[in-house]
Amino acid sequence: MSKLSGLGGRLYSGETSFDFIGQRRRWYSISAIFILASIGALVIQGLHLGIEFKGGSSYTVNKSGISVEEARASVAGVEIEGEIIVQKIGDSKVRIQTGALTSTQSKAVEAALTQTFNVAIESIDTQLVGPSWGKEITKKALYGLFAFLIVIMLFLAMAFEPKMAIAAIVAVVHDVFITVGIYALVGFDVTPATIIGFLTILGYSLYDTVVVFDKVRENTKSVAAVGKYTYSQAANLAVNQTIVRSANTSLIALLPVGSILFVGAGLLGAGTLKDLSLALFIGLAVGTYSSIFIAPPFLASLREKEPVMQALAKRVAARGSAATGTVDSANPRPTIQPSVNRGPRNQPKRKGRK
Repeated sequence: MSKLSGLGGRLYSGETSFDFIGQRRRWYSISAIFILASIGALVIQGLHLGIEFKGGSSYTVNKSGISVEEARASVAGVEIEGEIIVQKIGDSKVRIQTGALTSTQSKAVEAALTQTFNVAIESIDTQLVGPSWGKEITKKALYGLFAFLIVIMLFLAMAFEPKMAIAAIVAVVHDVFITVGIYALVGFDVTPATIIGFLTILGYSLYDTVVVFDKVRENTKSVAAVGKYTYSQAANLAVNQTIVRSANTSLIALLPVGSILFVGAGLLGAGTLKDLSLALFIGLAVGTYSSIFIAPPFLASLREKEPVMQALAKRVAARGSAATGTVDSANPRPTIQPSVNRGPRNQPKRKGRK
């Protein structure tokens, strides 16, 4: 712990520094790989929408010792069009999902399940969702997502600056896109709990990004007037000063979410938790990455294109050359080469003294 705290102190003071801004192309390449993989997963597999969005019927049988094969065989005798999805939930539940059914078809499925597993009809949890209801839920989810992005962009533009708002939204879109792609790759159903998870990770990602941007604003407040560092150097120092805090908060947030995902949904079989916990777990990890490796470098790229910042970079480079030193983009403090030791200097003798 002492070494970690010592590293945090050196990062904050600038004694030790990692080149987050200067290595932006490397971080962009890593994100591009994940984004391409997400596009491939969405094109090949697509999202598995739950019945809340596409409509359909769901039957959950509460009885231990039921196998997936038995549940599928019991429903196969009923004339149902479309795919039948059977999932095991824990040790005592089986869920059968079908497309939209009529009232007669639904009663036939319930009768087949009660006869096959010798259970009362009250022990079968039946859920019927029409296609129109699913479309309405999908529309409201998209409205909520777009409204969230617009409000956040306006807030960041007023609280910070427009280019910080743009960089933050780029990071948010990056997080959502990769999370949705991994969700499609895993094959989990997209439910209202998944949408709640997506909105939660958007808030967390923006929270972490705002913390970094607040330090960037502090370090770059008078960077053009002082003329010692470029905008990228000052922003890089801000990322180094906040990276330990971001790593600690993200780790603390990932531990309980990981427990819900791997223990609650994996070991205990709480299927209702896996939709929310997977979205949260992936989103928290990706959001932490984007707040450090995507948003600050993208902001620096936008600001470095301004004529004022380009003139500042030229002045800093000229000052570094004139001082016989070099300006390291990874270290916001110019590194001055040590002067050559030429030995003691002889002082001139004053007249009148012997």
